[in-house]
Amino acid sequence: MSVTLTQGILIAIWAMISGLDAWLQALFIFRPIIVCTITGLILGDLQLGVIAGGLTELAFAGLTPAGGTQPPNTVLCGIMTVVIAATNNTNPTTAIGLSLPFAMLMQYILLFFYSSFSLFMSKFDQYAAEGNARDFKRLNFIPLTIVIVSFGVVAFLSAYAAQTPMHALVNSMPHWLTHGFELAGGILPAVGFAMLLKVMLKPKYMPYLVLGFVIASMIPFSNVLPVALIGGVFAAIEYFRTRENMALKAQIKDLSARSQGGGMDDGI
Repeated sequence: MSVTLTQGILIAIWAMISGLDAWLQALFIFRPIIVCTITGLILGDLQLGVIAGGLTELAFAGLTPAGGTQPPNTVLCGIMTVVIAATNNTNPTTAIGLSLPFAMLMQYILLFFYSSFSLFMSKFDQYAAEGNARDFKRLNFIPLTIVIVSFGVVAFLSAYAAQTPMHALVNSMPHWLTHGFELAGGILPAVGFAMLLKVMLKPKYMPYLVLGFVIASMIPFSNVLPVALIGGVFAAIEYFRTRENMALKAQIKDLSARSQGGGMDDGI
């Protein structure tokens, strides 16, 4: 299939919306699971969007912006993963690897914005010193507009204007190279999940991880709902147990404070 002009415009609008959310970190609709799903819906293949979203979300699970560092952009990676998979009839795992150059392009554009927008700081300081709230608020819309338009332009050019050369490039690749991209795309979700576990995993949660692995190995992967429900049950158990422990510690702390210090009505 090929991306029509209407679909290209809709993808650009969706990139502007999700790109703005990625800049503001507000609603988290910029995550690949959402971006890919909506992109698949625009292209008329919702199932492909959901599958690509799940794989791309795992690949970016452990990548989080920290300070001035920026990982490859999740919005462009999610959009182009679905576009490449749909227009070239490739597996989503292969499309993830092919979409990374677009994600890195947007990453460098955002890094350029981080540096160039510092030019506005003198004006912000001036308006703040003058107490000029009206112009202060208006000036905020200039970088936001630049970011939104950039997301839309890059997404439109990547998804619609560049689809012919992208199709020719994918078709010209030898089998061993496309197979390599497929293997790399299959490894990326595992790497992302491993990076997430490196930060979050604690020894007391190891039994849950082992149990989940055993259950997932015994249940066909075409139906992972039982694993998700079991995980939800354990999460609820852990949540209520932690809350009870915190309440108990608060009671003990309160009793200890009462026993060590005298009050106004203890006759002292």
